[in-house]
Amino acid sequence: MILEATPSVGNEINPWLSAAARFDEAVERLELDEGLAKVLRTAALELTVHIPVQLDDGRLEVFTGYRVQHSIARGPSKGGVRFAPDVTLDEVRALAAWMTWKCAVVNLPFGGGKGGVICDPSVMSEGELERITRRYTAEIMDIIGPERDVPAPDMNTNAQTMAWMMDTYSMHKRQTITAVVTGKPLDLGGSRGRPEATGRGCMIVTMQALRKLGLEPSNTRVVVQGFGNVGGMSAKLMARAGFKIICVIEHDGAVFNAHGLDIEGLMKHFHETGSITGFSEAEDIDRHEALYLDCEVLLPAAKENVITSANADRVRARIICEGANGPTTSEADAILADKNIFVLPDILANAGGVTVSYFEWVQDRQGYFWNEQLVNGRLEEIMVNSFKDVVGYAEKHKVHNRLAAYMLAIDRVAFALKTRGIYA
Repeated sequence: MILEATPSVGNEINPWLSAAARFDEAVERLELDEGLAKVLRTAALELTVHIPVQLDDGRLEVFTGYRVQHSIARGPSKGGVRFAPDVTLDEVRALAAWMTWKCAVVNLPFGGGKGGVICDPSVMSEGELERITRRYTAEIMDIIGPERDVPAPDMNTNAQTMAWMMDTYSMHKRQTITAVVTGKPLDLGGSRGRPEATGRGCMIVTMQALRKLGLEPSNTRVVVQGFGNVGGMSAKLMARAGFKIICVIEHDGAVFNAHGLDIEGLMKHFHETGSITGFSEAEDIDRHEALYLDCEVLLPAAKENVITSANADRVRARIICEGANGPTTSEADAILADKNIFVLPDILANAGGVTVSYFEWVQDRQGYFWNEQLVNGRLEEIMVNSFKDVVGYAEKHKVHNRLAAYMLAIDRVAFALKTRGIYA
C-alpha cells in the first residue's frame, strides 16, 4: 500500500505521512528512479493478527497485533515490538520505515521492521502480558527468525517480554534460538551495555555536535523530555560527562534547577515516589512551557509529534538531539532549519540501541560474548563515524541534517537493491 505524502494540518501528526514526506523530499534530491522509489517506499510485508487471550477473571478477549517488515534489502528486518492502546498500523509502518533508514545510516546489515499490539499494559497483570506476548509470537513466528526478522523491546515491552518471545519461538522450533530477538536478559543471551545503549548513543552524538559548534559540555544546558530508559540514561551519562541538566520533563510535570539537577538523586526520588515532581532540589514548573526553555540542548526522548508546526518557532535550543522516534513532524523541519537549530535526527541520534542490538545478535550467533568496554568502544566508533557521515553529506549537498540522513540512508538501501536486482 502506497500513501500520498502531502501532510496538512489534519494529518501532520500521522507518523506514516510524516516519514513519507521526508522520504519523497530525499528521493527528489537524489533524483532516484521513480520505480525504484516506489519499491523503497512500500513495505515488503504487513501482517495483522488477532490474538485471543484468556484474562485473569476468566473472560476471553481478542487483541489486534501487527508486524511490518519494511525492507530486507540489506539483511534481516530489525525493530521493536510495542504494547499500547493507541497502536495503529500507520504508526507501525512509519516506525518500520524509520528502522530501515536508521540501520542504513549507521551501516548495519539490517532492514527495518516493527511490531505492535493494541492493549493497555497498565491494567494487565504479568500473567496476562505473558499470555498475550506468547500468542502474538506464535501468530507471527512464520515471518520472524535470526535470518528473517529480529524483534526487540520498545514502548511498554522489556527484557522479560523478549525472554517470553525467545522461549515461545524456541519451543516451537524444538531448540533454543537466542538470536531470534534482542534486548534479552543478560543470562539468556543479552549483551552487556544494551540497557544504556540508546542513551549512550545520544550522548556521543551530542558531544560530537558540541565539538562541531565549538561548545563545551560544562557550559551546555540540557532539557530532557522523558525520564525513562532513553531520557533517564541520556541525562545520567551527560551529567557524568559534565553537561548541566537544567530540566527534566515527564507526563505529570517538570522539574527545573538553573544550576543543574542532581540526576542520580532525581532518579532515586522518581523510583521512590513514581514522579519527578516534588524533588527537594528543584522547582516544579509547567511541563508544556519547559519545552521552550533557553538551553543549548533539547533532548526529546518521550514520544512522537512533540515539536510540530504549531510550536517549533518557540523552541530556543541550539541543538535538538532526538532520543525518541519521530518527536519532530516533517512540517516543523523547515521552521527549525530557518532558526538554524542543529538537529540530530532520530535515525542517527537514537541508533545506539539498534547498534548494540546488532552486537547482541552477532554475539548470540557466535556463542561468544564481549565485555562492556568492548561493546561501548565499538558503539562509540560507529556513532562517531555515522555523525561524520551525516554532517559531511549535509555539507556536501547543502541540506539540513535530517534530509542528509534520509538521503544517505536511502542511497545505501537503493544501492543494495539495484545491485541485487529485482527477482522476477
